[in-house]
Amino acid sequence: MVRRRLLGALALATAVSLTAAACGSDDGDSNGGSGDGKPSYTIGFQGPLSGDNQQLGINGEDGFKLAIDEANKKGDLPFTLKTVSSDDVGSPDQAPAAAAKLVGNDDVIAIVGPMFSGATKASEQAFAAANLLSVSPSATNPDLTNPSNGFTTFFRVIPTDDVQGKAAADYISKALKPAKVYSVDDASEYGTGLSKVIEAELKANGTALVHESVNPTKDYTSEATKLVAEKPDVIYYSGYYAEFALLTKALKDKGYAGKILSGDGSLDPQFVEQAGSAAAEGALISCPCLWAQADPNAAGFVSAYKALNKQDPGTYSAEAYDAANAIIETLKKLGPGADRAAVANAFKTTDYKGLTKQIKFTDKGEVNDQAVFIYTVKNGEIALVGPVSKLVPTS
Repeated sequence: MVRRRLLGALALATAVSLTAAACGSDDGDSNGGSGDGKPSYTIGFQGPLSGDNQQLGINGEDGFKLAIDEANKKGDLPFTLKTVSSDDVGSPDQAPAAAAKLVGNDDVIAIVGPMFSGATKASEQAFAAANLLSVSPSATNPDLTNPSNGFTTFFRVIPTDDVQGKAAADYISKALKPAKVYSVDDASEYGTGLSKVIEAELKANGTALVHESVNPTKDYTSEATKLVAEKPDVIYYSGYYAEFALLTKALKDKGYAGKILSGDGSLDPQFVEQAGSAAAEGALISCPCLWAQADPNAAGFVSAYKALNKQDPGTYSAEAYDAANAIIETLKKLGPGADRAAVANAFKTTDYKGLTKQIKFTDKGEVNDQAVFIYTVKNGEIALVGPVSKLVPTS
């Protein structure tokens, strides 16, 4: 697959980009810097660019790169935009070092990311202390915008797990109508947050459930045996695609015939590839995000993305694109010479029509648009089932 072949090149490009930015180079870069003497702003990206779930980070970085490329090519900016990426592997343990690289680079004026909730939680104190704006395309843990955290420069362009979890649970209870649900999470910041919301809403709906937390593993055979023995009509996995693929395959190998669902962390073609088309067929995935290929209005974005990145957009590609463009709009209003604090403060009043939604925030940094969608795997491809608001009976 093209993405796999590109990993080595991406890693090298990331390392070169970090080195160049740290040296304060004014030269143009591959994302459209012209070296024409204009002042420049550097926008950073932080996410998992290696590791088991690297594709989610690559999706975000590629959407981010497209926004920068397009803005530079328009030629009407009074400055040049440059980029730098920092790999946190999606890990809370490695995120502080990745964040420190961006904070320590004085050229970085704002950041798209981090991507994963655990990595975001581990990074945001450093960003807040540096007055460095951080706009996540995908970190959905509700607690991240709790004022007590002090994450004063954090925003996100995607609804939280509170929103996704309630919608997913309502879809399960009211559309699928199971007698029993088995809720499994991966024991991560993201997984446990999502499963708690889903389970609370399932209970409120009167749906019987069993819960379990399972640390990621490479062999889900015993777990699948346990789940199948419980005879649930629905299994919902709160975690990421690499583990969801292994669990799904194990369940199908054990003869499970019920509905298998997961959340936004599993919405990627890598889930289908790693599980195998036969095992993945019919899986359902909830996401408060846009799968661009399923939206005719996003055809121009899909075409431009493929032209630049030589691959289709994936989960969070469009959201990262919107996050970057919202930052660019703020920089345009401020003009050359703005500092980190000015950018973070000005971003609070953003009102930008993005590809995925109107990018406008509450005073806590939450995006106003709260739509959640259900996707499925059909004939080996991810397809839209519809918005939960239309799939769930109103009475």
